[in-house]
Amino acid sequence: QVHLVESGGGLVQPGGSLRVSCVAEGSFVSINAMGWYRQAPGNKRHVVAFTRESGRTTYADSVRGRFLISRDTAKNMVYLEMNNLKPDDTGVYYCNAEILTSLLRPSGDYWGQGTQVTVSS
Repeated sequence: QVHLVESGGGLVQPGGSLRVSCVAEGSFVSINAMGWYRQAPGNKRHVVAFTRESGRTTYADSVRGRFLISRDTAKNMVYLEMNNLKPDDTGVYYCNAEILTSLLRPSGDYWGQGTQVTVSS
């Protein structure tokens, strides 16, 4: 069993900063990629930032230059540092990971339960 557990959401004023964290728990062979998605009320879930084992990272246009994704591979964690936050950044932030749990099966796609980030004055 693999679980992704997020933490660090909350309420922040526009222009403020916040960091959300995610840890992969359980038994697995390797983590191929980890990242963050956001879902605002009434909207679909969209990728915010993603990082792969190769080191390649991608960002949504709306957050590039303000958000920074990083990984601690030894701790099986991924972080999203969010700066200069705007009301449009509000939503539930979900951790996502591509994880190999067995050499006999393809990697699987895993999701955390989400953490709420609200940007409001």
